[in-house]
Amino acid sequence: MFITRWLSTVASRFKRDIASTTGTGTGTAVETTPRLGATITDLFGGTTNSALSIATVYRCVKLISESVANLPMQVMRLRADLFASDYNSRLYYLLNVQPDDSMSAYDFWVQVVQNMLLHGNAYIVPVVNPISLEYERLVCCSLGSVSQNIYDNTYIVSDAINGIYGVYDEDSIIHLKNISLDGKQGLSVLSFARLTLGIAQTGDNETLTRFSNGGNVRGIVSNDKSITGFGEYQDKELEKTAASLDTRFSSGEHIVSVPGQVDFKQISLSSTDMQFLESRKFTVREVCRFFGVHPSFVFDDTSNNYKSAEMANVAFLSNTLNPILRKIETEFLRKLVSPSLAGKRKFQFDRTGLYACDLISRVGYQTKALAAGIYTVNELRAEENKPALEGGDAALVSANLRPVSEAGKPSASTPTQDTTNTIDENAQQNEE
Repeated sequence: MFITRWLSTVASRFKRDIASTTGTGTGTAVETTPRLGATITDLFGGTTNSALSIATVYRCVKLISESVANLPMQVMRLRADLFASDYNSRLYYLLNVQPDDSMSAYDFWVQVVQNMLLHGNAYIVPVVNPISLEYERLVCCSLGSVSQNIYDNTYIVSDAINGIYGVYDEDSIIHLKNISLDGKQGLSVLSFARLTLGIAQTGDNETLTRFSNGGNVRGIVSNDKSITGFGEYQDKELEKTAASLDTRFSSGEHIVSVPGQVDFKQISLSSTDMQFLESRKFTVREVCRFFGVHPSFVFDDTSNNYKSAEMANVAFLSNTLNPILRKIETEFLRKLVSPSLAGKRKFQFDRTGLYACDLISRVGYQTKALAAGIYTVNELRAEENKPALEGGDAALVSANLRPVSEAGKPSASTPTQDTTNTIDENAQQNEE
């Protein structure tokens, strides 16, 4: 019964849309549908194409996903009480070069972060080689191919694109979640930003409509004051006249004729009256708040200088990017390393590239790190892909630093009063 009623409703709407478009119908009156903006179904009808058509959403998703993909993932092993990169590990190749036959590591991380933001969940299946027992590939499951049973913590994977099928335990699949209310399933950013995105999509559609026909005219059609009373025939004629005017205005006509006994009153508002531009600026800021991105990163016309840009970059790294990186690192460690080796293995994104804004800032950082004894000269040269120098493996510190216990005491190189007097006497004798 429900399906039959739904099909009947869809058919009637389809007929009404055809009648409003062509200006013809089965009856004497022509039915029209109101010209509205985007609806929630348009934005969340199973795809994210409509949401990504909003410039701010596209820029935020692109910025966050590509910022993560730009960072190399380090596979580290504890050696002599220090963590060192394990370049011989198979996981290092998978995470930094080619996790799967169909994509590079850069595309892999972009896809993973986009799935988290736009769909709430990203699923990665580690495929083990049955002969060598090493990880053979890391598969980012396609959309809609994974269903989770939250009661027994299992995942049913049916991914025809990547050739992955089966039921996986919770510890056999990497599940990266966006914000979650139950700890089991993640929710997309779009699910919380429905109202804001609806306003933004409506504004885009309204802009397109106003530019396409030079401004949309809206009004009320009524009968002239010389004719009093209303009847069924008169109402139908008014509906036909209103439908005709609506169709002609929609097609781009600016001046149309109105029958002598009909009065047309325009009620459409100008862009200024609607505060159209102000509302569009507001939606940009709102979308940025949902994604945790400063408006300057989406090229919003806010007052910006070097200091504010630097602080915006620091806030983006600390508040937006670092939580995502930490989430990925923890999930990989939890799923790919046994609990007994958790203290001896580590997955960590190399964040140093994020803080090197320009060459001057980078050299300043290296100079201070060298003076503090954190790096040696050869270690810094290795980061710049320069050959080592003789004697460059010694750690250096600034000569101006002294232990706190020696504060207030004369330095060993500072001559005492007696020594100073002796030097002055010898100098006086030489002059004589």
